[in-house]
Amino acid sequence: MNKARRKVIDTILEILDGVRDQVENIHDQEEEALDNMPESLEGTDRYEALEESVSNLDDALDAVDQLIDSLECAKG
Repeated sequence: MNKARRKVIDTILEILDGVRDQVENIHDQEEEALDNMPESLEGTDRYEALEESVSNLDDALDAVDQLIDSLECAKG
């Protein structure tokens, strides 16, 4: 890979790092909200929706991490 393409990948990686930080921040906030939800709400639609949100954000973080790793490997 030539220098110009590596530079483009570096720019993409910087953007992805920012995206990852933002998604992680939202994930942490949602997880904290879930942890602080009263036990009396466990099993409710609201609780399950929040649980699903945390799970989906976990998946998103994994996907961003995989993308970052793949781009790093592509750079060589």
